[in-house]
Amino acid sequence: MAGARSQHTLDEDEKSHQSSPEGIASSINLEKAEANDGVDANTPLSSSWREEPLSPRESSKVASIIRACSSNDFSTLCSLAGTEQGFVEDAIRRQAWPILLGSTSTPVPDDSWQSLPPHRDEHQVSLDVDRAFVYYPSHDTPAQLSSRRAALTTLIVSVLRTHPSLNYFQGYHDIAQVLLLVLGLPSARSALARLSLLRIRDFMLPSIAGTRSHLDLIPAILYASDPPLTAHLAGLQNFFALSATLTMFAHDVESYGGIARLFDYLLARDAVAGVYMFAALVTLRRDELFDIPADEPEMLYAVLSKLPKPLDLEALVRRAEGLRESHPPEKLPRRAWKGVSRSSVLKTTIPLESLREQTLVQGEKWLDIRAREIESEEVRKAALRRMRKTVLTYRRPASAVLVAVLVGVVSVWLGRYGGITSANSIAGVARDVQRRVVYSVARALGWHTGL
Repeated sequence: MAGARSQHTLDEDEKSHQSSPEGIASSINLEKAEANDGVDANTPLSSSWREEPLSPRESSKVASIIRACSSNDFSTLCSLAGTEQGFVEDAIRRQAWPILLGSTSTPVPDDSWQSLPPHRDEHQVSLDVDRAFVYYPSHDTPAQLSSRRAALTTLIVSVLRTHPSLNYFQGYHDIAQVLLLVLGLPSARSALARLSLLRIRDFMLPSIAGTRSHLDLIPAILYASDPPLTAHLAGLQNFFALSATLTMFAHDVESYGGIARLFDYLLARDAVAGVYMFAALVTLRRDELFDIPADEPEMLYAVLSKLPKPLDLEALVRRAEGLRESHPPEKLPRRAWKGVSRSSVLKTTIPLESLREQTLVQGEKWLDIRAREIESEEVRKAALRRMRKTVLTYRRPASAVLVAVLVGVVSVWLGRYGGITSANSIAGVARDVQRRVVYSVARALGWHTGL
């Protein structure tokens, strides 16, 4: 019995050491050495993107991160994510990322999604997954690559079938593959579901219109921080930021270590952080952009739509933090922040701590609310376009002015017509109002009309 008790004590001591911050930090280097050639695509990427062992300074930082994870210290984790190298290693990210995403519960194997109806976007998922894992991991055999792509398909399709209100967008697979490589399939499923519904929900609406509120903040940030640069870029549409914004830079950063480090930062910040990061990227390229004449918008667009090489990630993070501190969203010029919907992730992720308590059901409700808002906005814009076309029908100056005034009145009226949520209802009301306006104008001018 004594021998058994001694062995039990030794086992407990060993477990205690392995679970301590120092024990886990030291075991990371062992994990590098034990990486083998066999790949189970459902598990995290076994070997680190780093080949060299941790330095004493890195080991100390890793120990601090582990302590924050152990005590569920959300604030400290967010702070450490913004410091140089972020969470340093994937072994640490596997503890930190689920806490940041609110997906800390142990995942339970669940294949029930397979019996759910196919999602409408699965064909596009298949096409995009066939192009996944191009840059990393770099040494996979064809069989290993095929296995990873099968796991990625499972990850994406399981989330889409479970939450069919989500709409897939090209580049979503770039985000999903980062989570898969870092967390492994079981944990990545929970993480991707929460990321999709609570952080990048605006990009998974029925139309791309949800991204506009994100892109429209970039000129406001640039105007607040650098008016001359803003004037230089005035001839450009801000779609040059679309790819990086949609994919959390995952489509554009070609190194595994680089994108993992950026995810450390972005997952530890609210949704508007990605917008500030792209604005920071533009300001860091100021000299390069001023070398290109303002009357060459195609060249400016080409430069801005691709990331610089090499990209100083730490300088980018520091600049983004500085811009956010100097020009917070609620103080941006041109009333940019006031125009953002309350159901947008730009606002529902503030304060960040509240995100941990939000549920997937809440995310689905916000998704539906924002989709209906955008539908109403599009119908209203279509009605106004028809009104303006009507103005052009009447060439006499007096009648044109009268119709223009009435168009403005109708615009305000449609904007206040909060009781109608159906697109067909709004369109019907708009057409009726248009007929009434044209009929009234015709009568006032003594014209005959068949309306």
